[in-house]
Amino acid sequence: MSLSQSFQQKLLQKLSPQQIQLMKLLQVPTANLEERIKEELEENPALEMDDQGPEDEYSEDQESYEDDDDAAHDGSEEEYENADTTEYLVDDDGEIADYKTRDDNYPEMDDQKTIPIRVEISFHELVLNQLGMLELDERSYKIAEQIVGSLDDDGYLRRELSSIADDLAFRQSMIVEEQEIKLLVEQIQQFDPPGVGARDLQECLLLQLKRKIGDGVSVGLAMQVLSKYFEEFTKKHYEKIQKNLNLTEEQIKEVINQIIKLNPRPGGNIGEINKAETYIIPDFFVLNNNGRLELTLNARNAPDLRVSEGYRDMLRDYEKGSKQDKRQKEAVLFIKQKIDSAKWFIDMIKQRQETLINTMSAIISIQQAFFLTGDETNMRPMILKDIAEITGLDISTVSRVANSKFVQTEFGTYRLKFFFSESLSTDSGEEVSTREVKKILSEMIESEEKRKPLSDEILTDMLQEKGYNIARRTVAKYREQLNVPVARLRKEL
Repeated sequence: MSLSQSFQQKLLQKLSPQQIQLMKLLQVPTANLEERIKEELEENPALEMDDQGPEDEYSEDQESYEDDDDAAHDGSEEEYENADTTEYLVDDDGEIADYKTRDDNYPEMDDQKTIPIRVEISFHELVLNQLGMLELDERSYKIAEQIVGSLDDDGYLRRELSSIADDLAFRQSMIVEEQEIKLLVEQIQQFDPPGVGARDLQECLLLQLKRKIGDGVSVGLAMQVLSKYFEEFTKKHYEKIQKNLNLTEEQIKEVINQIIKLNPRPGGNIGEINKAETYIIPDFFVLNNNGRLELTLNARNAPDLRVSEGYRDMLRDYEKGSKQDKRQKEAVLFIKQKIDSAKWFIDMIKQRQETLINTMSAIISIQQAFFLTGDETNMRPMILKDIAEITGLDISTVSRVANSKFVQTEFGTYRLKFFFSESLSTDSGEEVSTREVKKILSEMIESEEKRKPLSDEILTDMLQEKGYNIARRTVAKYREQLNVPVARLRKEL
């Protein structure tokens, strides 16, 4: 078994079907959640929207929910019939509590919530965002960043590992063995879009098929064809392949169908994929109410779903029968499966809400000063691990929320990953956010005399005078990240 296969199997073993479903739901943008729910409603007649709305039985359901800490996960359907669309107060410790319904509190916010925000994401940014799913130390993270930066626009890693090692030695002063790079490449190949990080077309297609293992015999046959008869397949020598593998006409057709559906350019159509998500709707709203921060989850994330009463009645009627023939037993099994599936989906939606609220509340508790002032220099150092420790969530879960969700504040709309940054120490030993340092650096450059722009050495000295322990190469790195050219190129005559 290859290391890549072993990694994938270990990853799948760690995640239950419920966790995998939750991971997928967390990545669905708010604007697209309604469509995802609509698909589930069409596929499962035992799941339906609650036409009564949350006001009819809100008090009773809310009371029962508070009485039972396990109510959100005990599998019963009643507590889900009124999805939570309340606001939350966030205190100084980051603790949250139910407040009032959103519509009663701030009806004027409804209009703002329908305004889509334009956001675009590149292929390389999409892959970089997923590095948070890997528990990497600083060294491994830098190597992984170099690998992602070496991907071409089609999503392939066509550079030799030795060349990447040379780049790391030249740019990062890191001596790295090719085997170390290879292990990280195999982990990145587990990222989305499927096929990313492949060295050639054959590997790209095989990586995509590995994701589909378990979807039928034809997937395994397709992998066998691409592994042993790739050249014959590209030349369309299907009869030869069929004969050598002893396949039927139907089997070779299924194999061909499996392969032609694969994407030969996993990075090449990211722009097309993201067109539907270019305009997004914020997932959260944070309001400053006289110094108290109030967090609201967008109501689109809290649909009113319930298990069909008609299906429950049918199940009761069937089970009342004293004798059941084969058809009746099959009917009972079918109804039970649909009801269980409906409960399961409702539970996933509820867990999605809780995960979003808990993650955002933890972010607010750390970045409270920013949400009150809008001043980036007030932002504290914060990494994925910090939020994972507060919420009890996996780092990969926090990463998915941070990379795919947005919050609207009075100072603008931000992707949650905006609030994450590493730390830098000051002369007094205090840890400050690197975002704070970048902000000050940007202000220094903006206020410089254009005929005598500040060199990296001078900028370093100025920052050190302000108490920031920073090296010149770090200043140069931050300047590049701010898309600011070197001093000689900024000089105006």
